[in-house]
Amino acid sequence: MQRVLVVDDESAILELVEYHLSREGYDVETEENGQVAVERATREPFDLVILDLMLPGMSGLDACRQIRQVTDIPIIMLTARKDEVDRVLGLELGADDYVTKPFSPRELIARVKAILRRSQKGRDDSGDIRFPGLEVDVERRSVTVDANPVNLTFTEFELLSILARNPGRAFTRDELLVRVWGEDFYGDARTVDVHIRHLREKLREDPQRPRFIETVRGVGYRFSNP
Repeated sequence: MQRVLVVDDESAILELVEYHLSREGYDVETEENGQVAVERATREPFDLVILDLMLPGMSGLDACRQIRQVTDIPIIMLTARKDEVDRVLGLELGADDYVTKPFSPRELIARVKAILRRSQKGRDDSGDIRFPGLEVDVERRSVTVDANPVNLTFTEFELLSILARNPGRAFTRDELLVRVWGEDFYGDARTVDVHIRHLREKLREDPQRPRFIETVRGVGYRFSNP
């Protein structure tokens, strides 16, 4: 049974999400305090965290940042529909997906299923990826650049794996959205751009002369074939 930690300071939201996720067979734990949520998410074996932006004790953005310093567990952020800046910032800090309030339980469950399917698929994939200066250990989900370890989020790892398994192939942003986030993702292409920018930074890429991930003007991105 996959474990999900739901963090929100509105009891009605917690009850709604817990009820619907439990009906789908998930083991659901809830928290209302951001600091306590961080402690649990970094100490206990959860498969997914659903994290509200507005929390007592610690904001959802700060909680996301602290969780990301310890683990690459998938994170879905709950945001108000008007908070576009915060949604982008959440992705910058390492969130894998977001759902805007008010949301339907069906939409949230679809997002949870999609991200957990991706997570399971990532664990089941086999075969390491090696290029000059870059090694991707798929089983351990670890990456090294010039023999130096690089800590990637779950989504950053998935993006890199897809691109690196298909060197020279140009992927559109929409293709990457479907391959990484799933067909039921409601976000836009900027989500891909944010994660690619972070991925490049962690791979120590020069934006003007990228070593691994190239921008294909008018299309999207491709992994350069050394």
